[in-house]
Amino acid sequence: MDASAQRIAGDLLAWYGKNARALPWRSPPGMPPSDPYRVWLSEVMLQQTTVAAVVPYFEAFTRRWPSVAALAGADEAEVMAAWAGLGYYARARNLIACARAVTAKDGRFPDGEGELRQLPGLGAYTAAAVAAIAFGRRAVVVDANVERVAARLFAIAEPLPGGKRKIRAAVDRLTPDVGAGDFAQAMMDLGATVCTARSPSCHVCPLAAHCLARGAGAERLPIKAPKKVRPLRKGRAFWIERDRAVWLVRRPGRGMLAGMRALPDDGWSARGDGDAAPPFVGEWAGQGTVRHTFTHFDLDLQLMLYSGSDWARFAALPGEWWPLDELDAAGLPTLFAKAARLARKNGSGD
Repeated sequence: MDASAQRIAGDLLAWYGKNARALPWRSPPGMPPSDPYRVWLSEVMLQQTTVAAVVPYFEAFTRRWPSVAALAGADEAEVMAAWAGLGYYARARNLIACARAVTAKDGRFPDGEGELRQLPGLGAYTAAAVAAIAFGRRAVVVDANVERVAARLFAIAEPLPGGKRKIRAAVDRLTPDVGAGDFAQAMMDLGATVCTARSPSCHVCPLAAHCLARGAGAERLPIKAPKKVRPLRKGRAFWIERDRAVWLVRRPGRGMLAGMRALPDDGWSARGDGDAAPPFVGEWAGQGTVRHTFTHFDLDLQLMLYSGSDWARFAALPGEWWPLDELDAAGLPTLFAKAARLARKNGSGD
């Protein structure tokens, strides 16, 4: 580590010592690392999700499942329901698989990047973050915030994703042998609070004297490739209500939103529009449309209200009547929670 890198890391860590965010999964600067379970859980939850959104979920999860062994023994449906609203549901399924893999071995997370990457759901970033933050190992941790700080600090103008290699090499040069966990979290905090995507606060940045992009359009870095236009899919969901209860189904074990409770729908998927006929005989009335954005496509979901009265046919169908007063406890994915809110707004479900 050369003298310039030492000065940059030193200035950043001094700033972090006074300005670190207080987060429920984090140890204060200079203190022993947090429980690896809490570090790992937070990193999985934070993937493509904001800190503000994650904090209440993290606190609820750790109250209910305070250890990796407790999570390993949890019912998968309960975990998925508790995850509802965070999105990217494959993460929740990987949580359970990873917890069970750790518990089946010796109940402890391994402390090296290589071993961590062998666990279900741990990619290069998560393995590096857990190794550095939970175990103090020297690991190069690069999330979106760190990427932005490094691109500006070293004026790396090569558009992403091509520029990622140079950015990672730059972070590698800065990462200290001791205190890599604090350094990684300091970079994250700097990107989240000072070196923000828009209107960075360069006048209070602890690295301003070192920043090659300051005063030369720092806000334009990193340069990102134009986003691809997402295809628009269309589908229908069916609101079937009786005696202050709504009919819910369990989605298939594979595919979109696998295994979660939901409203019945017409079979829409990431690959195309829904085309299945309404599941029950009777009259249907359109209640409006909700739009939801998935990673690779947008979905316009039309809500259809059942106005029939042939309730006997439900007895032979897979599904359940769920009390409307307890609908929040059903763990509906965000898409179907939006549809339920639309139904209530329109007078159904009230």
